[in-house]
Amino acid sequence: MTVTAPKHSLFPQLEPLLASVSKPIQYVGGEHNSVVKDWDAAEVRWCLSYPDAYEVGQPNQGVAILYEILNEQDWILAERTYCVWPDMEKAMREHGIPQFTLDAHRPVGSFDLLGVSFATELGYTNLLQIIDLAGMTLRAADRGDDEPLVVAGGHAAFNPEPIADFIDLAVLGDGEEACLLISQIMREWRAEGSPDGRDGILLRLAETGAFYVPKFYDVDYLADGRIQRVAPNRPTVPFQVRKHTLMNLDEWPYPAKPIVPMAETVHERYSVEIFRGCTRGCRFCQAGMITRPVRERNIQTIGKMVAGGLKSTGLEEIGLLSLSSADHSEIAEVTKQLADRYEGSNVSLSLPSTRVDAFNIDLANELSRNGRRSGLTFAPEGGSERMRKVINKMVTEEDLINTVAAAFSNGWRQVKLYFMCGLPTETDEDVLEIADLASKVIQVGREKSGTKDIRCTVSIGGFVPKPHTPFQWAAQADVETIDNRLQLLKDKIRQDRNYGKAIGLRYHDGKPGIIEGLLSRGDRRVGRVIERVWREGGKFDGWSEHFSYERWTQAAAEELAAFGIDLDWYTTRERGYEEVLPWDHLDAGLDRDWLWEDWQDSLDEVSVEDCRWTPCFDCGVCPELDTEIQIGPTGAKLLPLTVVNSSLA
Repeated sequence: MTVTAPKHSLFPQLEPLLASVSKPIQYVGGEHNSVVKDWDAAEVRWCLSYPDAYEVGQPNQGVAILYEILNEQDWILAERTYCVWPDMEKAMREHGIPQFTLDAHRPVGSFDLLGVSFATELGYTNLLQIIDLAGMTLRAADRGDDEPLVVAGGHAAFNPEPIADFIDLAVLGDGEEACLLISQIMREWRAEGSPDGRDGILLRLAETGAFYVPKFYDVDYLADGRIQRVAPNRPTVPFQVRKHTLMNLDEWPYPAKPIVPMAETVHERYSVEIFRGCTRGCRFCQAGMITRPVRERNIQTIGKMVAGGLKSTGLEEIGLLSLSSADHSEIAEVTKQLADRYEGSNVSLSLPSTRVDAFNIDLANELSRNGRRSGLTFAPEGGSERMRKVINKMVTEEDLINTVAAAFSNGWRQVKLYFMCGLPTETDEDVLEIADLASKVIQVGREKSGTKDIRCTVSIGGFVPKPHTPFQWAAQADVETIDNRLQLLKDKIRQDRNYGKAIGLRYHDGKPGIIEGLLSRGDRRVGRVIERVWREGGKFDGWSEHFSYERWTQAAAEELAAFGIDLDWYTTRERGYEEVLPWDHLDAGLDRDWLWEDWQDSLDEVSVEDCRWTPCFDCGVCPELDTEIQIGPTGAKLLPLTVVNSSLA
C-alpha cells in the first residue's frame, strides 16, 4: 500500500472507524502532558514508537524520556505512534488510512525520522507492520529521499543485524544525547541543501562512529555458514561503532512531565530511574552488561523529580526504577525521607526490582508505610546453589530463607520468586530444587506468621543467551528439554502434600524462547525469516494468543535452507572463541576476552564479586569508554524536608 499522505490531522478520517473497533480510546490522543507543536515551525520531526499496543508501549520509560528531550527544543517536533490492533489495521487498510501519530494524528510517513525502541526482539514483526502501514518502503535500501529514516534503539539494538534490511541506523546505549546529535546532524545537512540525498545524511551519521548504518557494512560468510568478517564498504566509515553512555544523570532529570494515559496501561505510576547500570555481573543479564558503568542519581535530584512528577501527573504511586534498585548506595535514606515526606497522603513507593541480598525489613517497612503492603518479589534465578554459582547470582538459600522469615514475621503473607529454566550446565535436579526452595519458604512462613494463609508464587521463564554477555557463546536448551523440566517441576509441586497447594506455578513453554533466541543472536540472513513471518500474518509475537511457533519454524526452515543452516544452528549450537559473532563490530565497551574468561569461569562454577565494592575486574568498560563508576553516599539530604499535607497529595 503506497500512501501520499498530507501533513495535517487524519482524525476526521479516523473518527468514524472508532465505534467499530476494540478499545477505541487508545487511538484518540489528547492525553495530559502530551505535546502538539507547529509542524511548519519545526526543522526536524521525529515520530517515536515502542512497537507494541498502546497499553504496553505508552509506559515505556525510554520513549517518554526522548519525547520530552526532543520537544524541549523549539526546532524539533516529536510525536508518538504505537501498533494498532488487527481490527483497527483492517479498517485502516480498507479506508486507505496510514499509520498515524497519537499526538496530532499525523501520518507517520511524513516525518523525518521514525525512532523505534526495542526492549525485546519479539517486536520485530511489529516494526515491519508499522513501516508498511505507514505506506513506507519495507526495505531500507529501496527507500526514497522523502521517506523517514528508521532508527532502532533499546537493548535489542545491540544486535540489530536481524533487522538490518529494514532499518536505516541503530543507536547503541543511552539515547538522551544521541537523539539530539542525530537531530543536529540532520539540521545541518538540511541547511546545506540535503547534499547526496538519503545516502548523504546516513554517511554523515555513520562517519561519527556513534551510529551504526547497516548499508555501509558488508558481511562475508564462510562455507560452513559462520561469518568470516563484517567490514565497512566506505573508506570514511569506522570498523567499530561505540555505545553512548550518559555520565551525569543529575543533568538529565527526565521524564519530568510524563504523559498520563487515557486508556488502561500495564503500569500506571510515576517512575524515577534512581541509577543506571549494574556491576553485579549476572552472566545471563544483557541489561546489566550493556549498561555499565553504574551511575547514580543523587537523593536531591530524586526528590525533585518525585515532587515534580506527582504534581504534573496526579499519579499516586512512585516507582524507583533501576536494574536492582535496593543497590543504590543511599536507598535507605531515599526511601525513608520520601516516606517521611508523603506520610499520611495517598502516595505509595515501590521498588520494582529487589535482590534478596540487598533487601532488609526496614526498607520494606518504609515502602509500605502508607498501608499498601503487597507481596514481595525476589529473583533467585537458579534453583540450586550450584546453578547460582554458574550464573553468578550469588544469593544463597540461607539468604533467601532469612529474608522471607523476616518478612513473614513482620506481616507479609505472599512472596513471588522468579527463576529461569534451560541455563548452561543445568540438569533436571537443578530445576527440581526450585520446588524444595518454595516448600521451605512456605514452611518458614507458617512458622513465623502462625498461620497457614501463606502463598509462594513461582514464576519461570526460559533462558535465552544474549549478545554482549558471557553466555553469548552458550547453546540454548531446546523446546523439549525446557518443557520436560517444567513438567517434572509441576509434578513435584503437585505431589507435595504439605505445601504444594500453597505454591503457585506460572511458566511459559519453551517455544517463544527459541524464537527469541533466533532473533537475539541472529545475523542478516534472519531478516528473510522475519519478513516471511510478517507477510504470513505474524505480529504481536510477544502476546501468547498471537504467537505462532509453527509459522516461525516453517519460515525458518524454508528461508534458511538456501544458506545451508537452520533454526538449531542459531539456537542450540554452542559457539567457539574463534567464531566471529554478528555483533562483534558493535562495541558495548566490554572486552571480548573478559567475556570469554567469565564464560569459562561459569563452567567452572567460579563466582565474581561486584566491582562497585572491590578492585576492578578488567571488564573493559571504564577505560574503553572513558567512564567511571559513580556511587555515593553523598551525605546530601532530600530537600525540602517538609511533610506533604495529606489533603493536598
